[in-house]
Amino acid sequence: MNEQALLGDEAAALGAVHAGLSAAYGYPGTPSTEIMEYLIEDPQAGGVQGPEAFHASWCTNEKTALEAALGASFAGRRAMVTMKHVGLNVAADPFINGSLLGIKGGLVIAVADDPGMHSSQNEQDSRFYASFALSPCLEPRNQQEAYDMTREAFEVSEHFHVPVMLRLTTRLSHARSAVTVRPAIRQNPVGRAEDKTQWMLLPVYARRNYAALIEKQKDITAWSVSHAVNKLELEGRDRSFAVITSGLGGNYYEENLADLIAQRGGKVPARLHIGAYPLPEESIRRLCEKAEKVLVIEEGQPLIEEKLRGILPQTIAVAGKLGDGSGGSGPVNRTGELDPDNVRKSLGLPPRPNMLDAAGKAGITLPALPGRPPQLCQGCPHGDSYETIKKVVAELDPAPKHPSVAVLSDIGCYSLGATPPYEVPETIVCMGASVGMARGAAEAGIPYALGVIGDSTFIHSGITGLIDAVSADTPMTLIILDNSSVAMTGCQETMVSSDKLKALILGLGVKPEHLLELEAKRQLLDENAARLKAEVEYRGLSVVIFKRECLEAFRKRQKALKGAAK
Repeated sequence: MNEQALLGDEAAALGAVHAGLSAAYGYPGTPSTEIMEYLIEDPQAGGVQGPEAFHASWCTNEKTALEAALGASFAGRRAMVTMKHVGLNVAADPFINGSLLGIKGGLVIAVADDPGMHSSQNEQDSRFYASFALSPCLEPRNQQEAYDMTREAFEVSEHFHVPVMLRLTTRLSHARSAVTVRPAIRQNPVGRAEDKTQWMLLPVYARRNYAALIEKQKDITAWSVSHAVNKLELEGRDRSFAVITSGLGGNYYEENLADLIAQRGGKVPARLHIGAYPLPEESIRRLCEKAEKVLVIEEGQPLIEEKLRGILPQTIAVAGKLGDGSGGSGPVNRTGELDPDNVRKSLGLPPRPNMLDAAGKAGITLPALPGRPPQLCQGCPHGDSYETIKKVVAELDPAPKHPSVAVLSDIGCYSLGATPPYEVPETIVCMGASVGMARGAAEAGIPYALGVIGDSTFIHSGITGLIDAVSADTPMTLIILDNSSVAMTGCQETMVSSDKLKALILGLGVKPEHLLELEAKRQLLDENAARLKAEVEYRGLSVVIFKRECLEAFRKRQKALKGAAK
């Protein structure tokens, strides 16, 4: 054994390597990106004798990544898929159906949730997906557990023949700590499933497989109840007040425990920490059999709390993120991340002073830091593209708010064009939505509908929307901002290079005379605006590609070239 200083994401990646990983696939999305970057950087990574080379690569989107991993599992090999929480929406079809398959090689889906929406459009909690799919879920609370649980997840997957979710969150993914690692085990040999019908979800087989999945639930639940991480603390505790924690909520509770005990005259609440799902209902009932009140501290949405209300007698008061059922909020923050201070408030403890003087008394209060909203980098090609779009919009409709023009954007760096000084996009919903929304807006009667999407996002989930628009020859303009990288998540390479993008779009049926390529440069503002305006005024489908490499990707590439030359 040895120790390594690892991010939570890196600990999960290394745990997979040491568990005999054969293949890893993913799509970049903060806060999950570093898992795959760690695996791609060195296919023999690990720092321990013996890890074999494995395959690791980015994919077009999360769905294709999970389907590739299913293929590796079908071949008997251990596979991991990485994504952020909203990416699981894209991969939901193969994930839900994957629980009905006869998983052979262990399959682990590492999903990083983003409470507080640091770089996301919602706060959804991936544990609900695991519950919906009837698949086990492991939720580490520190980097050591991220490593250990990832190794375990492969074993659990192969034991129950189902995918296993590893649920991470931002603070764990992006914090670094010492992790004790163990020797790697060898990869599984290639081996096909003996019963092929376990991998064919024709209705006759799917019904049988679903019945088998339901039958497995009692064994999966028994595994959860007996799991060491689902620690039940009753001996010598005040059982009238029970606390249930999960994930990072357990850390924040423990930070405040000494003050809570002092406030309660030395009484220590009974407690259950949950890190393995499905919920250990037997342990919950034991914890609460003498309780008058239960407080639930969980990072993310109130999954445990909602289920408690169906498990416990109505006489026991359940407090957490939900209120009394009237629609209000409870004592635990419903939105944003948990932290030691807001957990302290939910425990009924007074706020901690921001600063103490030499005598340990409350001192001055630190002022709030000024806001630093994200913005496009200086010299970003998207800035020049948005200036061009802005000029065209003003020419098409000089009226306030431009009622005859709609600019519908997407997820990526260019979404920052919605903020000053550009303020161009009017909608930002999800990956690929700009294309379909521009079509819908045009067909609803808006004369000039413009969709704005990045090159990587177009490949991820914009292609199908463009096919719809081609079939109807919708009077809209799709603007693709091609900076030759997946820029916002760290300049990963796109699946389709810029030189092949035009051929791909023509292959979908876009008319060659209405597919325009422009160089995104400020010096060309007037010329580009005139050409873009002509396409927007065309009463059919047009596609305009603004091309210029991301500055950060260029710097990263130049740095790599210099390093290779040494």
